[in-house]
Amino acid sequence: MINPSQAFQFAGKAVLVTGGGSGIGAAVAQSFGAARACVAVHYSRNRDGAEGVANAIRQAGGQAITLAGDMLERSVPEQLVAQTVQAFGGVDILVNNAGDMFGRRELEQVSDEDFDRVVGLNVHAAFALCRAAAPVMRQARRGNMINTTSIAARTGGGDGAGLYGAAKAFVSTMTRVLAREMAPHGVRVNGVAPGVILTDFHTRNSSPEQLEGARRSIPMGRLGAADECVGAYLFLADDTLSSYITGQIIEVNGGQLMP
Repeated sequence: MINPSQAFQFAGKAVLVTGGGSGIGAAVAQSFGAARACVAVHYSRNRDGAEGVANAIRQAGGQAITLAGDMLERSVPEQLVAQTVQAFGGVDILVNNAGDMFGRRELEQVSDEDFDRVVGLNVHAAFALCRAAAPVMRQARRGNMINTTSIAARTGGGDGAGLYGAAKAFVSTMTRVLAREMAPHGVRVNGVAPGVILTDFHTRNSSPEQLEGARRSIPMGRLGAADECVGAYLFLADDTLSSYITGQIIEVNGGQLMP
């Protein structure tokens, strides 16, 4: 695992990570904290997980707060940005990570309720967070937005993951649109597209047989771990290492997809 305190420095940077109570979000939040950032760790239901992440950040010498909110409620994204600004004086780095597929269904079996949940969390919440953070970053003339998309945005997803894949494709395209719009204001917008990462997301949404099938399709011969996604986020947030990179999606998938 990367030692963020040695490889990266984000001292004093205000970071908002959504879905930070577990999985990739937790690993990313802890790594920013280890690099001395001030981290707002958002959670929807996993309060204990988010508090554990925040405590780990504080023990590593960083500052952290936890923010609760159901991202399906349309007022929450704007509130999260406002709370981060109030706590830390701004938002230097937004990691738009919250997402879910809420089970697997073929498109013809997707109900309007299913559609609203998947699109509401993966599309609207990500859009609304970027929209709320944009004026804060534009006024500061700096900032980084990093959106978590997915390998499914390119492949359409595995069995029953088509709606999720379509939603993440929106996120990938939105990332490129925002990169063009925000570049004149000193703000970079990029994305990270994880492949099959063994987290609670797949524990809930994928069967052992599906995970084994995915493993066989990966050249590296194994599923990924949340910690292995962290470097991509830290790299994209670092204004020294990635200062000329915007509108890009970094694929983290063990070679399963090589676009």
